[in-house]
Amino acid sequence: MLHGLKRLLRHLALDLSPLRDSRDYRLLFSSGVITMFGTMITMVTIPFQVKELTGSYLAVGLVSLAEFVPMVVCGLWGGAIADSLDRRKIIVLSELGLLITSAALLINALLPDPQVWVVYVVGALAMGITCLQRPSLEAVLQQVVKHEQQSAAAVLSSLRWNFGAIAAPALGGLLVTVFGAAAAYGVDTATFVLSLALLWPIRSLPPAADAAPASLKSLVEGVRYAVGRRDLMGTYLVDMAAMVFAMGTALFPFLADELRAPEALGLLYSAAAVGALIASFTGGWTARVQRHGLGVIVAAVLWGFAVALCALAPNIWILIVCIALAGAADMISGIFRMTMWNQTIPPELRGRLAGIELLSYASGPMLGNTRASLMADLGGTRFSLGAGGLLCIAAVLALGSTMPKFRRYDARTDEHALAEKARRQSDSTPAPHP
Repeated sequence: MLHGLKRLLRHLALDLSPLRDSRDYRLLFSSGVITMFGTMITMVTIPFQVKELTGSYLAVGLVSLAEFVPMVVCGLWGGAIADSLDRRKIIVLSELGLLITSAALLINALLPDPQVWVVYVVGALAMGITCLQRPSLEAVLQQVVKHEQQSAAAVLSSLRWNFGAIAAPALGGLLVTVFGAAAAYGVDTATFVLSLALLWPIRSLPPAADAAPASLKSLVEGVRYAVGRRDLMGTYLVDMAAMVFAMGTALFPFLADELRAPEALGLLYSAAAVGALIASFTGGWTARVQRHGLGVIVAAVLWGFAVALCALAPNIWILIVCIALAGAADMISGIFRMTMWNQTIPPELRGRLAGIELLSYASGPMLGNTRASLMADLGGTRFSLGAGGLLCIAAVLALGSTMPKFRRYDARTDEHALAEKARRQSDSTPAPHP
């Protein structure tokens, strides 16, 4: 019994080998932790400041609209430049740009009469720079982490994100309500200074010698590659279906009121991140899974099931548990998707595909919250959650049945995974002495 328990704990334990073996990954990981705190603090501060300056619900809602176009345009272009330029240079210059935008928000907040248009413009600019940087950050994992450690790196990246998603918004809310927007922006600016100091020593990460220059043609080439890979399309489409049909964070304020627990609204927002954090902490077992496509399907079905259960929750605490279960399932899906991407996509295309990935996982929740709001108008919050969860399950199962290559994907036999593994082994093999 004791031996079995030890073995189980060993299987669940975090694999820290990417942090141990790769100096550049340690620097990127540490930078990401610091930057995430600052970015999420600002994410809380911008809508709060707009509310304080305007008192308008519409003005706050327009913040997301102002950020949407830069996200789409810069996400795709960021993928193109990630494959054609030195990725370290893109990451460092983008971090410098984010430092400048954060400082601009700080200066505006310190003015006697802060201007709301500055918040919109600089916020949209910061979103654009973030989306230019993100594909390079995603793609660079192939270059700094061993092929067999990609799953472990995906778990660690998820752990970092979820830790920040729980702690940073709470810290941001405290800073902005107690000390004001300027203090929150000041902390964000300081995090970018620290992050730049960590990113600077990273080695140069140049593109392939025959890399195509960033252009519309190179973007189209990336899209064609993605469409031609049914297994990759499965990761995008299943996640999109899961988010569009079962995302419902827009309903949280109404659910808190219906359950007579308005003070627990913050817990509803953090519950999914708590579930995802637990999944990350115990995610060591995912490194032994080879059927990643099937894993994504099962995790997405569990996500939909957990959201449907939210419709039956009799009190706020059961609702929080259901949301946490949904967050855990979504995180497992994310780990499998990231592992597939990093183990099968050629490095010369990785940046452009990361741009496509960014659009798939960023636009889904936006569309899902719109769907949730419309369905709630028709039949209430419980109808929206229950029907959305069931629609998610149906859509995911339908996609899985019509995409056998995605469903049957196996990292041990897939031609793309084997080719990338062979390439990595060839690159790491020292040349013989003459």
